[in-house]
Amino acid sequence: MTEKVVELQQQLIDLESKLAFQEDVVQTLNDELHEHQKSIEKLQRQVMLLAEKISKGNDSGILRVDEEPPPPHY
Repeated sequence: MTEKVVELQQQLIDLESKLAFQEDVVQTLNDELHEHQKSIEKLQRQVMLLAEKISKGNDSGILRVDEEPPPPHY
């Protein structure tokens, strides 16, 4: 083989290695994005439930005196 062919083969190998690495990075980022999206959707549902409770007036967010935990110094 000529020197030029060997050089082209090495360049091809280098490009294939870079492509494989980039594909792995893209897949990892995609998986991470998917997990973040699931977390965001869960938080949105929780916020909606809290907003419904507050708008209905069922939950003032304040405990009654007998439900209140004792202060930490007791």
